[in-house]
Amino acid sequence: MSIDWSWIGDHTDDLTSLTLSHLQAALTAVLLGVLISLPLAVLAHRVRPLRGFLLGLSNILFTIPSIAIFVLLLPVTGLTRTTTVIGLTVYTLVVLLRNTVEGLDSVPARTKEAAVAMGTRPLRTLLTVEFPLALPVIMAGVRIATVMSISLVSVATYIGDGGLGQLFTDGFQRDFPTPVIAGVVLTILLAVVADAALVALQYVLTPWRRRRA
Repeated sequence: MSIDWSWIGDHTDDLTSLTLSHLQAALTAVLLGVLISLPLAVLAHRVRPLRGFLLGLSNILFTIPSIAIFVLLLPVTGLTRTTTVIGLTVYTLVVLLRNTVEGLDSVPARTKEAAVAMGTRPLRTLLTVEFPLALPVIMAGVRIATVMSISLVSVATYIGDGGLGQLFTDGFQRDFPTPVIAGVVLTILLAVVADAALVALQYVLTPWRRRRA
């Protein structure tokens, strides 16, 4: 399978535009997933009867095929980027919600009790004690959700969006492998770079782990 390098050179602007569009869709979905999953995870962690319901609901949503979610959203949001982002956000929730709950569960009870004994209010304890200590587990979920979202953006090609996925459709329809190869390589590079950036972010946000090491 050969690559037409002249085609890549002639379509550099298009490749750049599709890559940025692909990344924007994935990161927006992850950001929304984080904003939704954090309060739900706190609720599941604090109110045990809701834990099974929320985690079970997220698992059920995850079993819906991605194309089906996009099709179900079409009557509401149409052939827009909003449809893509909502669909991807649904898939991030199962990972982000579970990891955030597990991260909060991993915080030692004695640590929380010490904060309470010092007169720290519950909200401040959550923000300054529980979340920081749970951050490594939460970030692991964010990394998985980010890589997953980057890979799933291409599915949105079937509704007229899809970022780099448009290269796959174009290549298959014309029986021209170069766009397909370019799309695959750029998608992999996006996932690797995004994951490395999140590892660096976690390193910056957890200085106490560096000191302990």
